[in-house]
Amino acid sequence: MPDVPAQVPAAGEAADACARYLDMLRHVRRLSPRTLVNYERDLGDLRQRAALANAELGAIGPQHIRTWVAALHGGGMTPRAIAARLSAWRGLFSWLGLQGLVASNPLQGVRAPRAARPLPKAISVDQAVALAAYAPQGHAPASADRPGELTQALSLARSRAIAELLYSCGLRVSELTSLDTRYTRVPGYESASWVDWDAADVTVLGKGGKRRSVPVGAPAMQALRDWLALRPAPALPGAEADHAALFLGPRGRRISTQRVWVELRDRARAAGLPTAVHPHMLRHSFASHLLQSSGDLRGVQELLGHASIASTQIYTRLDFQHLAKVYDAAHPRAKKR
Repeated sequence: MPDVPAQVPAAGEAADACARYLDMLRHVRRLSPRTLVNYERDLGDLRQRAALANAELGAIGPQHIRTWVAALHGGGMTPRAIAARLSAWRGLFSWLGLQGLVASNPLQGVRAPRAARPLPKAISVDQAVALAAYAPQGHAPASADRPGELTQALSLARSRAIAELLYSCGLRVSELTSLDTRYTRVPGYESASWVDWDAADVTVLGKGGKRRSVPVGAPAMQALRDWLALRPAPALPGAEADHAALFLGPRGRRISTQRVWVELRDRARAAGLPTAVHPHMLRHSFASHLLQSSGDLRGVQELLGHASIASTQIYTRLDFQHLAKVYDAAHPRAKKR
């Protein structure tokens, strides 16, 4: 262990050191009151543990921190909450180091327990098809003489095209909202993502600036054509980003991610799905259903635009869950009688 500097805060000075650090966070970094409350709680816990260990702040070492992390984890604290607490402690010791009050940061190299990665939520094939194909009973073609019907028709066509495209291509919602009707390059604007109508695919700019092309199924292409037949003109003349946009929201601007969430939620409710549907759920469903049918992990990785195959492998767990349910339901020796 490195030598402790002479000006190490004694046990009685720990509260004062923490108070001065919190004062800095409040007035220099201007953290929110809620965040400051969390810091006060986490630093108070550190002081209590140091006092019980009869350790001055400058004498705290990695072995203390690891012992306390194990106690937090054993007490039921989640890995995410432990990581937040360690972040508060790490910030304090970094500040003490800048003040010359500790020789080293005992949290250097100490990490919170790894959180179990939750399985992505997906809907069944039948539910995905029902969501995409939903149409209200008795729905008739809209007329320009009846503005209310035209607005409803626009909403239905847009939500259908969105649902079909997300499920057909496994796009992220940001990739969907960035789509243009075609590749456009004009002064001041160039498409990041677009539809290729001849090739029946979309080219999107994903995470890390990686561009990929994804094929679009025939039902999704037809839904896009039906939407374009109704798509209104953009609200603002000269706004090239809106003029090029594939999807426009109710106000005639490029659709927002929030609007996509709302339209999918409302469509799922109207279609009678038993669960709320969000854009990433359709991406998960695309990946899970494709993997169940093909077993081609590398191919699904490319279509999703994952940099690492480890990100795609989580869908094999969904596939196993599906097979396990089939086994439990069908095999005569699957369950104890």
